[in-house]
Amino acid sequence: MLRFSLPPTLTAAASPQGLPLHLAAAASPRHSSRHRYRCPSSPCALSALSGLPLRPLWCAQPKQDSAPAVADDGEDGGLGEELHKLLALLPEGMRERVGAHPELHQLVEIVMDLGRRPLARFPSGDFVLSDNPITLNDLHHAISQVGDFTADNRAGISRTLHRISAIRNRKGVIVGLTCRVGRAVAGSANLLRDLIEDGASLLLIGPPGVGKTTIIRDVARMLADDFEKRVMIVDTSNEIGGDGDVPHAGIGSARRMQVPNPDMQHKVLIEAVENHMPQVIVIDEIGTRLEATAASTIAQRGIQLVATAHGGTIENLTMNPSLEMLVGGIQNVTLGDDEASRRGVQKTVLERKGPSTFTCGVEIVSKTEMRVHHSLEATVDALLSGRTPMFEIRKLNSHASKDENLTLESEGLSDVPSQNLAEIIVEDVMENDKVIYDDSSCGMMDEHSFKMEASMRMFAYGILEISVVQAIKKLGLDEVVQLTDNISEADAFLALHSKLKKNPRIQAAARSQGIPIYVTKTSSLLQITKALRVIVAERDNEAQHFQAEDDMSSVEKVDALEEARLAIEQVVIPKRRSVDLLPRPSHIIVAQMGFIGEYKLLCEKVGQEPNIHLRILPTHTETTSSSDGDATDPGLEESDSPSDPGSPHSSVVRLPLLPE
Repeated sequence: MLRFSLPPTLTAAASPQGLPLHLAAAASPRHSSRHRYRCPSSPCALSALSGLPLRPLWCAQPKQDSAPAVADDGEDGGLGEELHKLLALLPEGMRERVGAHPELHQLVEIVMDLGRRPLARFPSGDFVLSDNPITLNDLHHAISQVGDFTADNRAGISRTLHRISAIRNRKGVIVGLTCRVGRAVAGSANLLRDLIEDGASLLLIGPPGVGKTTIIRDVARMLADDFEKRVMIVDTSNEIGGDGDVPHAGIGSARRMQVPNPDMQHKVLIEAVENHMPQVIVIDEIGTRLEATAASTIAQRGIQLVATAHGGTIENLTMNPSLEMLVGGIQNVTLGDDEASRRGVQKTVLERKGPSTFTCGVEIVSKTEMRVHHSLEATVDALLSGRTPMFEIRKLNSHASKDENLTLESEGLSDVPSQNLAEIIVEDVMENDKVIYDDSSCGMMDEHSFKMEASMRMFAYGILEISVVQAIKKLGLDEVVQLTDNISEADAFLALHSKLKKNPRIQAAARSQGIPIYVTKTSSLLQITKALRVIVAERDNEAQHFQAEDDMSSVEKVDALEEARLAIEQVVIPKRRSVDLLPRPSHIIVAQMGFIGEYKLLCEKVGQEPNIHLRILPTHTETTSSSDGDATDPGLEESDSPSDPGSPHSSVVRLPLLPE
């Protein structure tokens, strides 16, 4: 674009090639203000102005220099400057309709597809902007106000964080736009401040739309401004620093390198290290093997890395062949016979190949909850060996009065900086993989829940402990089911089927302890919840069965003893005849034998299982006395004859008569 500063007479020569020129007319020095004129495109009008024959020229009013963009926090009650720029892409009617929405400052994105009604997406749901379908003119109106679309079909608005993504047809014509709102939220990385300050390399993992880019942008600002480090952002799609040559103010004093083509990101990473001597490199969306290799190379040079990757958990990275290098790589190892026997596993196992590129890993569950793995290598080793990894859950407590019941006792809370204690809720499950429950957090069970008086300890294998805890809380079984990491203390064993098959040793250990084993096919919350329902229901039935058996056994014992008493007092002693009692269980027979011994009578077992019973003999047990009739052994007690059961001197102990 060429600009000419002309005197007020507007004398100018046309471009020799007849190209359109942008003309800016400056006032004479005595005028303090600067004037701009839009020149008409017709030759007659230009001749009238200048008095000279000119070719058709375009003279457009230059755009005014925009002020530095600021973060749109959405708390000022009016439209922010950046949000205004995004809404300017819409036609007037749609702009007025979305501007009247009560959740305007929570706008997520605007979707415009050719031939369909435009939608504005909010956290509460989709909002239709117009009943008329989108036309090509509407799309061209929006495209004309954004930057150029790159090879990844992304564009932006200069010095804003908004992302405009295009959908093309087979001919390359844009037939759809996704206008995603970008915001710089100061303080969104406060939950990770202690990790950043320690200089640890940080890998953020989470599904799309959970806020990874927002957090990493605030991390870059925090490192550059608060900790005064040399930070270089490798911005592949201009999402961290915004579109345009001047980066957004949300990254603070951090520097930004743009990537001409997404396929060149790994080259720009190496270039940033070699040319600009950064202390920290911030990368967004590592998605290919070349990018993972470049990140690993940078980590070996002693530079702090902060990066994001798509995935639900760290276990997803270990299964991703393109990104497994970020966690050290995975390899098959063949063990010797002795080592395989010692471990109790198969001869071929999976192990980590080398050191991890990143020190810590953070799984972003939601915008207010994160799982922090302080040692990424230890987490990967635990996952590969089938153990539950140790991690820490951090939650943003924006409503302390409402979330008091979520606060758990934790020693790990002392590791968090004191200025963040009011904002962070930490559930520390790192020590022995145990969960500490707060009595106030136990919810009430619904009418379909199971109720048990005694608590049950459960050992989980191959399943994330946090998933089991969520299922326990969902069923309201906080006081009933407790997790344990000691299999010998467990009352139930819950395992993932695929993990249990690979470790027969732990299966044998559970069987040796007599622990019932329950298996779930997947580690989804739905499957775990179903398994917990079955476990608790069966244990409840067993408890009722045991109680019924105890009650039945008690009644049967009383009946058996009463049978023996009547036989002794009515037949054996008066008539001196033997009596066969009814067949009884072994523990009942033992009680009967002890009871018969109280009468100083002999008995014998008759028959075979299960019809074994006692026969009471009319023979008294003899007391041993000394040969000297006058002197008796003081250690022996002379017994009276039981021939007269009614005698007051009788040594027979009678049972009380049972009520009818």
